[in-house]
Amino acid sequence: MTNTIVEQLADFTARSDFAQLPDDVVEESKRIVLDSIGCALGAVNQPKGRIGIDYGRMTGGSGGDATIIGTPERVSVFGASFANGELINTLDADAVLPPGHVTPYVLPGALAVGESSGASGKDLITAVAVGHEMSYRIGKAMDYLRDVKDGEVNTPKVYGYSSTVFGATAAITKLKGLTPDVQAHALGIAGLIAPVNSFRSWSMHTPTSTIKYLLAGALTQAALTAAHMAELGHRGDLQVLDDREFGFPRFIGTSRWEAERITADLGADWQFPAEQTFKPYPHCRILHALLDSLREIVDENDLKPQEIDGIKALVEGFVEQPLWLTRTIEHPHDAQFSIAHGLAVGAHRVPPGPKWHDPELIYSESVLGLMDRTTHEVHPDYVEMLSGNAASRPARIEVSARGETFVGERRYPKGSKSPEPETTMTNDELVAKFRRNADGILPESNLDRIVDAVLNLESVGDISSIMKQTAG
Repeated sequence: MTNTIVEQLADFTARSDFAQLPDDVVEESKRIVLDSIGCALGAVNQPKGRIGIDYGRMTGGSGGDATIIGTPERVSVFGASFANGELINTLDADAVLPPGHVTPYVLPGALAVGESSGASGKDLITAVAVGHEMSYRIGKAMDYLRDVKDGEVNTPKVYGYSSTVFGATAAITKLKGLTPDVQAHALGIAGLIAPVNSFRSWSMHTPTSTIKYLLAGALTQAALTAAHMAELGHRGDLQVLDDREFGFPRFIGTSRWEAERITADLGADWQFPAEQTFKPYPHCRILHALLDSLREIVDENDLKPQEIDGIKALVEGFVEQPLWLTRTIEHPHDAQFSIAHGLAVGAHRVPPGPKWHDPELIYSESVLGLMDRTTHEVHPDYVEMLSGNAASRPARIEVSARGETFVGERRYPKGSKSPEPETTMTNDELVAKFRRNADGILPESNLDRIVDAVLNLESVGDISSIMKQTAG
């Protein structure tokens, strides 16, 4: 009898070994860890981050064996995973990968379990790689936010990142060293207790919920629960990914389910590095190509915000929804997604990082006034370019100032792998982002040690030595 998809994923998890990982898989996994620690450090003083920390303390007790990043707290694995998931996701600067956001759900449980068990850097790299590969493949099997149908963007009516629960659970079971049959039951349980896919409700209702597209802490705890329930003897649904009618595809409301995308050449063909993306700006990814061009214009022409008479942007095609159209900024969360507000902040030449969410900036008369002078419309070539290359985010911006119109255009934003090599973020650029995010949170000596250790993660004997350096 052919093994179910869940059993094949469990076998892939158990068989994956650091010594067999391709170089690009190892490198991207290390880059994900470094970037995520920086995002978490940058969020410790933000409202969403503070709430995550407080809840992690409440549920995690005291004297535990896992660290809440950016704090002196050592709490339970469950408490640290919740808090760190929320911290990584707070700035909306975390790494992205189909189906959208993956890392804030997959990494926190692996970090906490790895720290508590004394896992090596090689162990962590392997778990991160497995979790991201699995999440990517399942993401490619289901509906996608930028699907095109009959020449138009066909945004799914139900969407979200619930499917990352499988990758998150796999990473945990890998670090716990569970047997393949127990791992299979863990994955079978994960599919039954995953959070709902609430993305579309979130994007359509304003003011939008500040838990975002999926509460990272909740999914990390679902994954931990699934792993432990299986370890303690519960049985999972091993057919949950095979049954399109009554299984997980139905749970998440996907109209497409290409199961072969999940298992084809699994373990031999590592696919996630090709689409792994990093975000230079703490703002929704849809604005990044525009921000690249806008910042180039204001820098090269030394434009002051008060000199700008207007900004007109051509954006990608699925953003005509309340989330992105809002001009009511009541919370830093609102600023992360508003098209008009994001462009107004970008024109102020503030280095991207936590400073983009300082109340003195986001609520300033200068930003709010420029927001009122900012307009946008859908880029006419968006569907054509997207169909030609999935990394495309065609953007055009026109800045009116000093009696002139300054124009900038991009097809690919910085941070993506694309036919334009300069769009890929280098390690030096990721380190610079890490340092901006962590500025003022930890001593420089700690930052130096974290950077050195993570970029050489395969040489680290116990990842708890890194987590100790992240403690504020």
